[in-house]
Amino acid sequence: MTVKKWDDCAELLLAAERERRPLSPLTTLDSALTVYDAYQIQLRTIEQKVKEGRRIVGKKIGLTSKAMQQLLGVDQPDYGHLLDDMAVENGGVVSWEQVLQPKVEAEIAFVLKRDLVGPRVTVIDVLLATDYIVPALEIVDSRIADWNIRLEDTIADNASSGLYVLGEKRLPVHAVDAAQIGMALYRNGKLANTGVGAAALNHPAFCVAWLANKLYEYGKELKAGEVILSGALSAAVSAEPGDVFSARFAHLGEVRIQFAP
Repeated sequence: MTVKKWDDCAELLLAAERERRPLSPLTTLDSALTVYDAYQIQLRTIEQKVKEGRRIVGKKIGLTSKAMQQLLGVDQPDYGHLLDDMAVENGGVVSWEQVLQPKVEAEIAFVLKRDLVGPRVTVIDVLLATDYIVPALEIVDSRIADWNIRLEDTIADNASSGLYVLGEKRLPVHAVDAAQIGMALYRNGKLANTGVGAAALNHPAFCVAWLANKLYEYGKELKAGEVILSGALSAAVSAEPGDVFSARFAHLGEVRIQFAP
């Protein structure tokens, strides 16, 4: 794929978000689209948003469960960028005009106190570089119609990023084994699913290490102060107008979000 096609695909995704009109999968428009192409398209969409005044505040990791990897026929996660306007306060209300096809996931977020630079970042490096962990909800979304995505589609679409919410309780990373943290996700007060830290590739910190090493391939790095959503602990749950979601984590407390009617 040429640089011009990267630019054209980025504009298609930006227009779909701007006009709230999902588009056909990019992989149906160009069957030769590669993972490398997809990341180049993602970077162009982010660069354009930064030019418009938005600020990169972190990263999100997707496809951290074996089930999702098998579904898309891949053997590794993917990643996207978090921008400042994606953050929603705990207990806040999301307007339906902010989303297209939202689903909610519960995750453990890492906030860094020092940079992490690949290519040989380990789990120990991640733990030493982490300021604290905090409970999180990620509202994943897709600019691709009906979530009809392949790996290349979701990567190009900023790893299907939407919004995110962080809880208030901050826990030193050494205070608990993140792999053993249990989670229960509720929709409108009813249990939707459960999970545990180890669901994210056996340890959430392993996911963060993977991300630091992957970013190195594209000349990028994780910066001190960044928020890293380390991956869903259970399946995503579709959201509808008026829904209230909450996730309760062992040791980390609760995080909550509501969608406007």
